[in-house]
Amino acid sequence: MDLKLLTYIIVGLSFVLYIGVAIWARAASTGEFYVAGGGVHPVVNGMATAADWMSAASFISMAGLIAFLGYGGSVYLMGWTGGYVLLAVLLAPYLRKFGKFTVPEFIGDRYYSRTARIVAVVCLIFISFTYVAGQMRGVGIVFSRFLEVDITTGLITGMGLVFFYAVLGGMKGITYTQVAQYVVLIFAYTIPAVFIALQITGNPLPQLGLGGTVESGEPFLHKLDTVVQELGFAAYTSSSMSTINIFAITFALMAGTAGLPHVIVRFFTVPKVKDARSSAGWALVFIAILYTTAPAVGAMARYNVHATVNSAVTASGGDLFATDSALLYEARPEWMRRWEQTGLLKFEDKNGDGRIQYYNDKNTSAGFTARAEAAGWKGNELTVDNDIMVLANPEVAGLPNWVIALVAAGGIAAALSTAAGLLLVISAAISHDLLKGVFMPHISEKSELLAGRLAAAVAVMIAGYLGYNPPGFVAQVVAFAFGLACASLFPTILLGIFSKTMNKEGAISGMLVGLGFTFGYILYFKGIFITPMAENIPANWLFGISPEGIGMVGAILNVVVALVVSKLTAPCPDHIQHMVEDIRTPRGSGLAHSH
Repeated sequence: MDLKLLTYIIVGLSFVLYIGVAIWARAASTGEFYVAGGGVHPVVNGMATAADWMSAASFISMAGLIAFLGYGGSVYLMGWTGGYVLLAVLLAPYLRKFGKFTVPEFIGDRYYSRTARIVAVVCLIFISFTYVAGQMRGVGIVFSRFLEVDITTGLITGMGLVFFYAVLGGMKGITYTQVAQYVVLIFAYTIPAVFIALQITGNPLPQLGLGGTVESGEPFLHKLDTVVQELGFAAYTSSSMSTINIFAITFALMAGTAGLPHVIVRFFTVPKVKDARSSAGWALVFIAILYTTAPAVGAMARYNVHATVNSAVTASGGDLFATDSALLYEARPEWMRRWEQTGLLKFEDKNGDGRIQYYNDKNTSAGFTARAEAAGWKGNELTVDNDIMVLANPEVAGLPNWVIALVAAGGIAAALSTAAGLLLVISAAISHDLLKGVFMPHISEKSELLAGRLAAAVAVMIAGYLGYNPPGFVAQVVAFAFGLACASLFPTILLGIFSKTMNKEGAISGMLVGLGFTFGYILYFKGIFITPMAENIPANWLFGISPEGIGMVGAILNVVVALVVSKLTAPCPDHIQHMVEDIRTPRGSGLAHSH
């Protein structure tokens, strides 16, 4: 069957499934709209959380980062999974015991301040819209390639679908839709990985195939290292990042994970406090299936791209600089032709020989430059966008059309599941935290529900624009959202749980300083909506920390400012201190027992 038709069928069936689930599980009350009625089983919630968490960044972009960064890409694996440990141990059970609908509601009540609640909403909106920009870009990429429509049309289609099941179903509809999306995305990610691991290493388990051998008997990673180094790139199994930057990015991603409002709110949907921690454990299990597969996917995708462009890659002792080793542009495979149409794969024939030279022309070492010049190479001629590596991987490997179509459905599922969760969080912040919590406390439940749905509709429109004009590639945009969460909400929530004396003035000051500093730093180097004010290179970074990791500095500033201001202002009221003690004390721990 034709690939385009097959893709339409598989993606269309997945859409029917999501819409059907949303109709079946539609929300009838504010409790169901915001927290699914608080009755979701921890295993189901764990699977929904995994889908909510494994966004377009995890499915589409993370393996692309690993493909090009090599060992350095492990910061994303460590940070994004380690954050769940922080969440399960430090936040989830306490927030569930508090029993409110949203993160700003917790902050407003804990810090006995409407202002604190409003500042938390502002932080949440900054974080969520930055995050959703990455998801909508992912939707546009998948639609533009696999459904062969322009990115604008793809975005509008994705926006319509998210609007339907997020607005109609609320958290209840999203929860069960995300379970279906998890099933789709995990099969879409692992099935191609199994095929490709078998092709390259003969091992059906990608995790083991990564440490396996190629057909010649050479270890796969050693072979990949040899290829990329000979072509002027850094060794795949080494990292060019500084130690401080690795630490900062990992910390920012971990603390950002624990502070993400759309992830935290998932732990309000379970019946009991212990279920919150159990949900986090199950989420880690479901996430691990994809995250342990990602390094193999990234490495094998990188190998396959080089093997496609340069036939000497797979030959034992082949000369990568031989003239006939480089692929003739006119003989390029069909997958390259299709991805060129999206603008995410580009070829420029710099030496006019009609062949594709793909190498690191920024490598200025004398020996390498001499070899490149002797071969007649005039510069790298192929530009490959990070975000296409996973999506193009099955096509590069020549897998069956149904596998390629399944990957398209999985990429869309990953992006839409997270987008829906983010839009609901934004909706709840506006309707529940601002409208009901601050401006119209006596609004009826019916009116609040309507306001929530209208807020979601507006949020969908803004998300679509951000997807059309994003400030970076998918995983990079998402990393910025984690930095903002790390610097603003995470320290404030943590201090609210574990410090009885932290007062409202300290919390508000800390959030504003952390958010302002981190957003300003990202704006300075990345230029979201404006032209960057400085080149984004290590020489210009503060303490050698990139915009992706600056959230760590923002978090430190948040805590320092909060503690100092708290000491200089009125103490926290006694009833709030007693409330904090109650949140931290397990039920029944104070009861006497006979021996």
